[in-house]
Amino acid sequence: TDNPLPPPTHAQSIASPINLILFALLLTLIYFRLRPKSPVTLSKPPPPIVFRTFTPPTLKPYNGENNMPVYLAVNGKVFDVSNGRNFYGPGGPYENFAGRDASRGLACGSFDEDMLTKDLNGPLDDLKGLGEEEWEAMRGWEERFQEKYLVVGKLVAVGDPEASKEGS
Repeated sequence: TDNPLPPPTHAQSIASPINLILFALLLTLIYFRLRPKSPVTLSKPPPPIVFRTFTPPTLKPYNGENNMPVYLAVNGKVFDVSNGRNFYGPGGPYENFAGRDASRGLACGSFDEDMLTKDLNGPLDDLKGLGEEEWEAMRGWEERFQEKYLVVGKLVAVGDPEASKEGS
């Protein structure tokens, strides 16, 4: 018996409802995978710090008040200690040193006002009278600051020729 297959009554369509749903799902997944991401916004970088020469009066405003950075000097080097604002800024245990030459106070382990130079327009503290242990303590502090903070300048006396070159 030569019975050929009966002709199909309807053709299979690729556009069946389940295929259309799966295709729409595939397009949605591709869209969410390839869509442009919202642009990444970077925070504004801090202003660049320029190495400069400070005198005691020009260093004084850098005490953390009025949104100023916190600088202090140790052995003639001026450090930006703003990251340690809780220690060196207003209300911190070392706040007396902010905007000042902290060399003698750090060397002697004293945070008292009398460790600071009174006359900002006078000569810098020559650190006379410090013993070997105090010099060693100050050098230790200086090394710690160099590891942790940026050196932003150097401290010179008011009448120093380098101070007048910078217009300080």
